[in-house]
Amino acid sequence: MIYLDHAATGGSKAPSVSSAVVAAMRCCANPGRSGHTLSLAAAERVFACRKLLSELFDGYGIERVVFTKNCTEALDLAILGTLKQGDHAVTTCLEHNSVLRPLEALKRRGVITYDTAPLSDGKLLPETIAGLVRENTRMAIVTSASNVTGETPDLAAIRRALPGRVLLVADGAQGAGHIPLPMKELGLDALALAGHKGMGGIQGSGALLFSDRMEMEPLLFGGTGSESHDLGMPAFYPDRLESGTLSYPAICSLYEGALLVKAHREAWARKLERVTGFVLDGLSELRGYHASFAPNPCGICSFRHERLPSETIAGELSERYGICVRGGLHCAPLIHRALGDFPDGLVRASFSPEQGKKEAKALLAALKEIAKGA
Repeated sequence: MIYLDHAATGGSKAPSVSSAVVAAMRCCANPGRSGHTLSLAAAERVFACRKLLSELFDGYGIERVVFTKNCTEALDLAILGTLKQGDHAVTTCLEHNSVLRPLEALKRRGVITYDTAPLSDGKLLPETIAGLVRENTRMAIVTSASNVTGETPDLAAIRRALPGRVLLVADGAQGAGHIPLPMKELGLDALALAGHKGMGGIQGSGALLFSDRMEMEPLLFGGTGSESHDLGMPAFYPDRLESGTLSYPAICSLYEGALLVKAHREAWARKLERVTGFVLDGLSELRGYHASFAPNPCGICSFRHERLPSETIAGELSERYGICVRGGLHCAPLIHRALGDFPDGLVRASFSPEQGKKEAKALLAALKEIAKGA
């Protein structure tokens, strides 16, 4: 079996990550809820993970690192917790439904309006985004890397193009762990993370890092282990946004994954640039296939066949060749409309840094055989 669906969720985990999860499951303590030794030890590890993430992404302090179960929850928190009645938001056609659906939900409730920046000659231009800003625009939400094309928008240029009053939120689901995302340098007010993709953690791990310009209302209410005498939520972060028991094993996995990213990200990015370039060159020699990506550090290779549906190809790869990819719209419908492949979508193969030409050659050989039956 060759797993090439890392953009959906990472494959097998590093030994240090797996060991951390096992150790956390043996701990059986609730961080931040009790004063006994095990609870304090768990709280220290949670604190260490907040600190590491804040350092890794040049964040705004440990109190402004909130743990979530995934990037979707982090984006919902940033969007639904911040935008108010009468606000306007700007986003782009590259975005995942984890951005588009919260915005659309607020629009349908009559709370906000929003506009979506199109591509210009196949690229997302900062001036296109800035051109959609209105007097009541409060937030712009932009992906760090497209989960379909692997494109990495120039977030710093987008920040410069936007008025200073507009909050800039980045979806880091695909970019985190693959490209540098220093928040202060890029001018980001919030960065949403998936822990289980490029960050190397397990499913159920995610985080939202945010600046002091972001003041969010909680979406979840309950126990925090602090201010328990008050029926209202605590006013301070991260407690205000973290009700209920945290997923301690997931946080431990994210901590170990982040350590590996800190040590190896640049080398991993170079490897993924090479393997995606190799696949791109190989596809150009296969009859009937058309690529929708350039070499990229996120390991994403999306393509279509002029006669075969994307999900048919994905099914054939799995059933006949033991190669796991994804076909369809990848939860990002607007980019598929922009690329002209809607509603069939694309086949997406996404690599990890541990993979290379061996796996790429197997994929290309299988695609060649599949095309013979078209």
